[in-house]
Amino acid sequence: MNVDTAGTRRLYMDNAATSFPKPPAVLAAMMRYATELGASAGRGGYQEAIESAGIISECRRRLQQWFGGEAAEHFVFTLNCTDALNLAIHGLINPTGRSHAICTHIDHNSILRPLNSLVQAGCLEQTRIPVDSVTGLVDPKEIRRAIRSQTKLIAITHASNVTGTIQPIREIGRIAREHGIPFVVDAAQSAGHVPIHVVDDCIDLLAAPGHKGLLGPLGTGFLYIRPDLERSLRSVRQGGTGSMSDQDSQPDFLPDKYESGSHNIIGIVGLNAALQWLSECGIDSVVEHQQTLIGTMIQGLSDIEGLKYFGPRSVRHRVGVFSVQLDGFAPTELAAVLESHFGILTRAGIHCAPLAHEAIGTTASGGATRLSFGPFLSTQDVQYACDALAEIAQSRLPLRK
Repeated sequence: MNVDTAGTRRLYMDNAATSFPKPPAVLAAMMRYATELGASAGRGGYQEAIESAGIISECRRRLQQWFGGEAAEHFVFTLNCTDALNLAIHGLINPTGRSHAICTHIDHNSILRPLNSLVQAGCLEQTRIPVDSVTGLVDPKEIRRAIRSQTKLIAITHASNVTGTIQPIREIGRIAREHGIPFVVDAAQSAGHVPIHVVDDCIDLLAAPGHKGLLGPLGTGFLYIRPDLERSLRSVRQGGTGSMSDQDSQPDFLPDKYESGSHNIIGIVGLNAALQWLSECGIDSVVEHQQTLIGTMIQGLSDIEGLKYFGPRSVRHRVGVFSVQLDGFAPTELAAVLESHFGILTRAGIHCAPLAHEAIGTTASGGATRLSFGPFLSTQDVQYACDALAEIAQSRLPLRK
């Protein structure tokens, strides 16, 4: 919670967009890089460049420790989760062939739009699996039934940025593995919030941002690539890598095959510090705290007249993302009242997930108002938000001019 210059309470509840605040160690590490190192990894043999390269390698090892995986170099750095998903999807689909892909109605546009671009190019057919309108869950049996001989990938959003629903990725991953189909998981809302193990969950390609649940800075993300899959996953960007500079063809080894151009080292430095902070906390502690916040929210919203929230009612089947609608308020108006009267910062609208809003029936009304949690929120903060919504519902507070 922050206080602005006028002394007004500012409660940040938009962690599904990007986490805030960051651990102090993240800012300290980035400041040290900016003021003491400043060098580009792989572009020099002097001490600062070598140390920068070492931090990048250390960050890969931390990602491997956090998510499993068979080799640290198979964690490829990207600009964000969207960039990672584009690499996964476009890299798997042959633009000159005719392929089939499976996704779901709960997916974010970061899956839907790359697939649609390939459909429009005439090289892909897709099957979109519906989800339960109440829970937002997909039925793995429907995914199994949708598989064809031409299916080249199955993609799914692990945790919904609209309903908070956690999908049964391990069961879906086993189905994909049974059929030899690459399984692409969008972990934008789950990485750092719930346990993920790429081997146990049968994940072939795991895409995640560094700036959300992993608590790093914007402009960071990664794609985990299962060993041997790099043989068939095309690179979609070529250029300088700092390796094999005497050759004018892209290296075919990881991570260089997919990491062209200078790294966002100041961002990776921050992500590395964030991963260390999270590892010291432990995933069990992170999950326990999140479940406490979720339980507080579910209880606090349950008796508010005229208010509806979407997604599972169970603490264990969702992350800390709550989209709500309140009778008499458009989503943008409710968000404005929460900020103007209570200093609560939320996000209103369709949340880049149009099919998810269609599934839960909120499209015609402009979507919903979303409150989303991070590790620095307390149960008191969540209760304050519930009390604010209850007060708005009871008094029909207008916008403060």
